[in-house]
Amino acid sequence: VQLQASGGGLVQAGGSLRLSCAASGRTFSSYGMGWFRQAPGKEREFVAVINWSGGRSYYADSVKGRFTISRDNAKNTVYLQMNSLKPEDTAVYYCAAVIWYGPGPAPESEYEYWGQGTQVTVSS
Repeated sequence: VQLQASGGGLVQAGGSLRLSCAASGRTFSSYGMGWFRQAPGKEREFVAVINWSGGRSYYADSVKGRFTISRDNAKNTVYLQMNSLKPEDTAVYYCAAVIWYGPGPAPESEYEYWGQGTQVTVSS
């Protein structure tokens, strides 16, 4: 599975962005898909994950209620809708593929494939 993240950019605090992650490969629908982010000088952190069917998801507390993860298996794409953005959401966002059934998040080490990242910058 090859992953290509896009949709990042510069937005003012309170604004919205939608990230996309396009996957190649026939096994996309077999994988759960997650989003991670890494801010300058910080470790990469989990943001959200969705299972293979889209029927289960899990969010980091820091984004719960503001971000929504979804997927379209017909388009081999996973999305991250980000609303009410804050300056602390500024980071490079990565998508990744994992075999995941929930209920809690999978360890980062279990993610098998990673996209290249897309920059999100939120100005105050």
